Amino acid sequence: MNFVEELRWRGLLHDMMPGTEEELQKGMTSGYIGFDPTADSLHVGSLSQIFTLMRFQKAGHKPFALVGGATGMIGDPTGKSQERNLLSEETLERNLQGIKAQLERFLDFDCGANSAQIVNNFDWFKDYSFLDFIRDAGKHITVNYMMAKESVKKRLDSDVGMSFTEFTYQLIQGYDFYYLWKHKNMMLQMGGSDQWGNIVTGTEFIRRKEGGQAFALTSPLIRKADGTKFGKTEGGNIWLDAKRTSPYQFYQFWLNSSDEDAANYIKIFTFFNQTEVEELIAEHAKAPHLRVLQKALAQDVTRRVHGEEALQTALNTTDFLFGNGSLDFLRNMSAAEVLSVFEGIAQFEVSKSDFEQGLDLPTLLAEHTKIFSSKGEAKKMIAGGGVSVNRVKCNSAEASSKDVEIIANQFIVVQKGKKNYFLIKLK
Repeated sequence: MNFVEELRWRGLLHDMMPGTEEELQKGMTSGYIGFDPTADSLHVGSLSQIFTLMRFQKAGHKPFALVGGATGMIGDPTGKSQERNLLSEETLERNLQGIKAQLERFLDFDCGANSAQIVNNFDWFKDYSFLDFIRDAGKHITVNYMMAKESVKKRLDSDVGMSFTEFTYQLIQGYDFYYLWKHKNMMLQMGGSDQWGNIVTGTEFIRRKEGGQAFALTSPLIRKADGTKFGKTEGGNIWLDAKRTSPYQFYQFWLNSSDEDAANYIKIFTFFNQTEVEELIAEHAKAPHLRVLQKALAQDVTRRVHGEEALQTALNTTDFLFGNGSLDFLRNMSAAEVLSVFEGIAQFEVSKSDFEQGLDLPTLLAEHTKIFSSKGEAKKMIAGGGVSVNRVKCNSAEASSKDVEIIANQFIVVQKGKKNYFLIKLK
């Protein structure tokens, strides 16, 4: 597979230094992408870069993932309107471990010559004194050169300005590339288009310090068709960590993509080949209401990030909440897993002893919870067949809670109408 051609047809090639493609065609090339440890999990915004490394490895090259233990102490000013809070060493270390564990799920670290590697720039900066750094590195890149970068100019022209700490970020990232070029034979740095300035500073540093040559390649930042930021919802970031974003929520994020976005995402976030993508797009066009494209996308990405079992849970949850699926899949879950399934759905707590002693349904649904505003309203809807408990339609307002199954020894699922769900937690 030609790596650059693969990026081109997927719409993932933004900028590339002259000679990059020719360098890659010579044989196995080492290349890297840096990941910012601002949290203990990466999010879907990082996926395109992770997949770029995976495609790089599949093309026969050697991928490196750099986790910024040193640069994470400063914070990348690129695209930021103000300086970020500095992380403590303890927080930074926790974040680094979380990110490393996630990267190991995607890249192959045991495939011979082009096995992936993870490197941490703290390893070569921890014993590097400030005076040595400004003597060895600072003299090779001029202030004029650094100030010409767009990310620097924007901040300098703003009311916030830029601290010296952030100003040094560009030079430190440039030194990373030099260090890896010298010690790991690193010929290529990749990243998002917003990183172009930082990346080429590295190639310039290599040229000025040792007369060497290195290359740069960037991919476009992912945007929604309406121009809004990709990877954000009303609830915030869509994380790769299942504890932060449940597999169901993760699946729904992709499933809810617009047709235009799904046609773009299917190329960026899956490994379907060009023929398969074109066939899926054509099939979707015949019956857009079936959302063939969104389903293929959501299933493939969820499976790759969370695994087959988590995907099945997401599918079962979707079928349960939006179709006619049963709740059998909930019966073997832990309490934490059940809660993750119903994250974002209204929840109420009820005394377990009261529930087991027996409450009529209107009392349970109106007085012990606020699912209905009054017992009268509850009775009326039960009589009309509009209330189900654990997927069983309620036929009588006199029914007792003593006869209701308790899921995972703690939960009851109530459905009001067709689409309104509530979770009752017994305590």
